[in-house]
Amino acid sequence: MTSHDLRSQLASLTTEAFRPELAGIDQLPTLEIARLMNGEDAGVPGAVAGQLPRIAAAVDAVAERMARGGRLVYAGAGTAGRLGVLDASECPPTFNTDPDQVVGLIAGGPAAMVTSVEGAEDSAELARRDLDALKITPDDSVVGVSASGRTPYAVGAVEHARALGALTVGLACNEHSALGAAAEHRIEVVVGPELITGSTRLKAGTAQKLVLNMLSTITMIRLGKTYGNLMVDVRASNAKLRARSHRIVALATGAGDAEIDRALTETGGEVKPAILALLAGVDGPTAARLLEESGGRLRAALSHASG
Repeated sequence: MTSHDLRSQLASLTTEAFRPELAGIDQLPTLEIARLMNGEDAGVPGAVAGQLPRIAAAVDAVAERMARGGRLVYAGAGTAGRLGVLDASECPPTFNTDPDQVVGLIAGGPAAMVTSVEGAEDSAELARRDLDALKITPDDSVVGVSASGRTPYAVGAVEHARALGALTVGLACNEHSALGAAAEHRIEVVVGPELITGSTRLKAGTAQKLVLNMLSTITMIRLGKTYGNLMVDVRASNAKLRARSHRIVALATGAGDAEIDRALTETGGEVKPAILALLAGVDGPTAARLLEESGGRLRAALSHASG
């Protein structure tokens, strides 16, 4: 693609549109600029709401595959890639997933998290190599993330993953995007032109973060990683999380501090078996066995214990 073709393509994108009414923004008082930005951001949840049926369908498809042992893989460049890496990195401490269960790929590799890697986002071949390194299977799900919906790295990742039989999702912020067309599940959250022309880390980035929150969180709910709205699979890797674990067991069981401490000690600090031990009146090893037999689903294990 020539530079002229690329300029023409970008000019046609909603996310890249120029807003002449904001041409004097740099001359406004700081508080007025803040109000403008806040007003712009307020419209993002509504744009996401319009895509909820598509988001829900994608979640159900992803959860079905993850229940079979598949992985959730995000692939993007720049801000989109960083958001994918962020979402993936927060799943192990929140849901006690293995680090390779939810994976974030960013064009240019880890260095691209903090600096621009020249030409990386323009390479579909780089996306194919990154996916091949993961040995993608039909049980995996690959989510391409791109505000423009045209980024070669994201589109290339989805095209390659689909050819390998994986589930594919395209998350973009423009309608009729190449990324959406390449994917089995199309999610296009149109938030409109940015306050600063082309700065898609703003509304588009916020929209992508909201959707990624949903994809990972609701998938984990479907997989039994929560009990009600409690993070019963939280990994207590620091003092704050250990205190949170104790509180979660208390909220789920109503037990006293001494009982909770004893149950958590028996289960090696694991919240889910500690709750089961207290609610079902079993010891730590029995709770662990019941959970294993129930596929890690606490409600199912409780039903099995009481039956």
